[in-house]
Amino acid sequence: MTIAAAQPNHDPQRSVKQLPPEFYHSFLSKAAKERKPSPIRGLYPLEAKPGVISFLAGKPNDAMFPFQSFSFTATCPSNPGESTTVSLSGSDLAVGLQYGATAGLPRLIDWFMGLQERSHERGRDEGWRLSVGTGSQDLIWKAVQSLVDEGDPVLIESPVYAGVIPMFKALHCEENEVETDSNGVCSDSLRSILENWPVEKPKPRIFYTVPYGCNPTGMTATIERRREVLELAREHNFLILEDDPYFYLYFGKAERPSSYFKLELEQPEVGRVLRFDSLSKILSAGMRIGFVSGPKPILDVIDLHTATVNLQPSSLAQSIALALLEQWGYDGFYAHTKAVSQFYGEKRDVFEKAMRTHLGGLAEWSTPEAGMFFWFKLLLNPDSDEEGDSKELIEKKAYEGGVLALPGAVFLPNGRRTAYVRAAFSLSTEEQVNEALERLRVVILKERGRV
Repeated sequence: MTIAAAQPNHDPQRSVKQLPPEFYHSFLSKAAKERKPSPIRGLYPLEAKPGVISFLAGKPNDAMFPFQSFSFTATCPSNPGESTTVSLSGSDLAVGLQYGATAGLPRLIDWFMGLQERSHERGRDEGWRLSVGTGSQDLIWKAVQSLVDEGDPVLIESPVYAGVIPMFKALHCEENEVETDSNGVCSDSLRSILENWPVEKPKPRIFYTVPYGCNPTGMTATIERRREVLELAREHNFLILEDDPYFYLYFGKAERPSSYFKLELEQPEVGRVLRFDSLSKILSAGMRIGFVSGPKPILDVIDLHTATVNLQPSSLAQSIALALLEQWGYDGFYAHTKAVSQFYGEKRDVFEKAMRTHLGGLAEWSTPEAGMFFWFKLLLNPDSDEEGDSKELIEKKAYEGGVLALPGAVFLPNGRRTAYVRAAFSLSTEEQVNEALERLRVVILKERGRV
């Protein structure tokens, strides 16, 4: 596995063609086109002019905030056996306690942009910018609201992250499921959908995908599949929503495939990828910090949505994350994420060993190379071509037997029958994994006796 360089490694002299701002107008939803800047937040930048006395914003006086300092300890990435102390006080704390910029704290945005330069080789002048959100889920929802009208057709990989299904259901979207397999999204399935699209009907404007350690399947899309999807995006004119919370949880033996965000540099022009990152899996899920990278016209309308709905991501959570990240530096960050990926790789190995021990011959699966999930098919009808259905067995019988997991139907937009199950291996100990899968074995054997 290749860890990204701690220094930007893109060529600052290269020329990258960018799609013009007016290109994106046809992609915006009706609501996004009608959204207007906040009469207050839209003027925040004017406060930065030297000598200006501002009566603009209703900001509380920070002299009345009772907090004087924050201090916490964190693991030292270069030596996990040691701890480092991080402090937040003075002007840095004052920023964390006050209202802030809609798109996020400027210093944190700058740090994240430096991270994208290092991880995805994207120069800052190459047709993109970055906004911070209250977790990547917040930003995905706002992107969908900004790009999709009620009843629109959309392209989504299937099985798909269950958290986005309600977003499209709420808009009564026509959900066109793109097949996936052990190599990630099936670009042939995507091509078939688009090439057979009715001529008189508008094509989908977005394709949603989780390319690394997909939730629920755990699969990672190959670089060949990604390139084919990018070609199709250009050919059929849609945007790729690259939801990538497991990018830093890649533990495969082969070199990490490049992201869509990086690979689009191979295209004649850039600007069809909207990339979502998250700190939830690598720093803290409760901090709720995510960030989106993509074309400025799209991020501008996402920011307008934020200014209306929740004003901004938490200044305090951002300040805490920034203090840690600046103290670590990029070298420390990559050392930490390497340890994170190794941890989950070991968890994967424990779970798969237990699967072989307890469910060998009773289930089928492909080994995940990233993330924290196992996606396996129960062999409920060994003497029949009928696949079977995991829903009642997992929701009722397995739970009564002391095992809690998710039936695969949860991750299928049309809710069809499936024998698949999703299990998260992130929290359980080796003893718990073995006990749970032995319990599941007993349930499956009982079910087989009834079939």
